[in-house]
Amino acid sequence: MGDRHTWTAAPAAAERARSVLAAAWSCAVTAEGGREELVGAHTVTADGRVLLHVPDDSTLTAVAVCAPRGEPSAVLEFADVAPVPVRNRIRARLWMVSRFVLADGHLEFRPSRVVLREASGALVVDLDEFADAVPDPLATAEAGLLTHLADAHPDAVERLTRLVEPESLHGAVRVQPLAVDRHGLTLRIERARGNGDVRLSFHSPADDVSQLTERMHVLLTQASSASCPRALQRQRTDGDG
Repeated sequence: MGDRHTWTAAPAAAERARSVLAAAWSCAVTAEGGREELVGAHTVTADGRVLLHVPDDSTLTAVAVCAPRGEPSAVLEFADVAPVPVRNRIRARLWMVSRFVLADGHLEFRPSRVVLREASGALVVDLDEFADAVPDPLATAEAGLLTHLADAHPDAVERLTRLVEPESLHGAVRVQPLAVDRHGLTLRIERARGNGDVRLSFHSPADDVSQLTERMHVLLTQASSASCPRALQRQRTDGDG
């Protein structure tokens, strides 16, 4: 089971849902004609409608054209996959129950129900809040930011563990960056059995990558002045000669 940590600086559900949409590269669509997996085929409007560009021979197009009332329903599914390899790599799933129509050469999906499922559970996102929300400003850059942090700066990741409560690091075998948004960085702590996540909140939101760099420097400075976690010290001692 994962650790339970409480923090106040975190995206609201509607913003999180819009961020999943903005960053997702693929989606699955289930309609009357069956299920289709599509890659690089969708865009999102400012109010959260999904525009899907499908092949000419797609069964979805046939369903839209032949629907008796002109607006068949479908379920769109998006997966939020952690950019850095970790256990339980799916961070969230987003389902949109939508009516869709054929318009201007693409399929337009208008959500009637939005469900976001994360590690903490599933919840129904208010449609008005979903339409008004905007993605996190770091959503589309997150994958590159996290992989760079994990691959090029593993020492910085280890230093950040000094900001984690020692009991959360007990038995840790690996710590990796799991997620980042304008409010903070989440670390995945993997143990021999199970894993947990820890949130390190920024002192103020980061609205772009340059501000994120400053927020990360603040965290690293705080970590440098903190004592080294005893759990990690034991690991290094056990691994020496």
